[in-house]
Amino acid sequence: MTETEHCSSSLSLSKMSKKRVLIVGGTGYLGQHLLQSFSEDSDPKSPLALGFTHHSSPPPQPLLDAIPQAIPFHVDLRTGGGLDAISHAFGQPDVVINCAALSVPRVCEMDPEAAMSINVPTSLVRWLSSFKESNTLLIHLSTDQVYEGTKSFYKEEDETVPVNVYGKSKVEAEHYVSANCRNFAILRSSIIYGPQTISPVPKSLPIQWMDGVLAKGEALDFFHDEFRCPVFVKDLIAVIQILTNRWISESKQMQLLLNVGGPDRVSRVQMAEAVAHVKGYSTSLIKPVSASSVDRGVKSPSDISMDITKLIRTIGISPTPYMDGVRLTLELKATL
Repeated sequence: MTETEHCSSSLSLSKMSKKRVLIVGGTGYLGQHLLQSFSEDSDPKSPLALGFTHHSSPPPQPLLDAIPQAIPFHVDLRTGGGLDAISHAFGQPDVVINCAALSVPRVCEMDPEAAMSINVPTSLVRWLSSFKESNTLLIHLSTDQVYEGTKSFYKEEDETVPVNVYGKSKVEAEHYVSANCRNFAILRSSIIYGPQTISPVPKSLPIQWMDGVLAKGEALDFFHDEFRCPVFVKDLIAVIQILTNRWISESKQMQLLLNVGGPDRVSRVQMAEAVAHVKGYSTSLIKPVSASSVDRGVKSPSDISMDITKLIRTIGISPTPYMDGVRLTLELKATL
């Protein structure tokens, strides 16, 4: 579909009663998976209008070909450039899912100004505030790196004391969203893992990377003292879809803060061992080392495992155990 055809189709959408979902950062890892899931699961009786923003231009053709009904918009989140075009061609979204971020901690450390200007969604929130009706739900992706990392199983009410610029920018974003949005859900995600996207993302994916290095039969160092609760991407998508459907069907005020991790607290060593177990590699290739022995150019929290009791109670899902998620990821990789 050409850009002109996209615009004409979006203009017709504004005259219909379709509920509109806008994915900010739709060409990233989570963004692409969300677009695919929303397009596949859309109810024929009440289909959703899908839009997404992208910063790199043009958006990847495989994504446009796979989900032709999703309307792309080029947006610069630093300045807000491009957001007005969404107002005219797509209309006010019912739900905005903000996946866009400068998320590599070392890059954030090197350019704090960029981290703050991209990760704190000031232009996005101001744009939403420009609509007369304040009936848009903002689902904002945050991170487990808002926590200091000095204990296990952080709860949402625990103090946020980030140790790096990335975490600080995300804490600032949480404060900004909660202070300026009437309806929001802030999701503190751990490491997201799962199958590759329709248009492969440039960054290395954790399970696929571990599989690749272990397949070579060469020994490699992994941290034994850095703990996370990795979340299977399909679980995170399920959380977002449940919140979206709840908002669309009920329209009750929503102000949520949730830890979104998997049920298992694992070290990098344990993450790699699971991959080795599923693929039959020798675990002797996995050499445990301390995270303090490596200079990554940025401070990394030691243990930011999260308590997900509130998530399970609020959303009603049982997140996928890590070993099962690894198996599903590698099985899906094998079928691609």
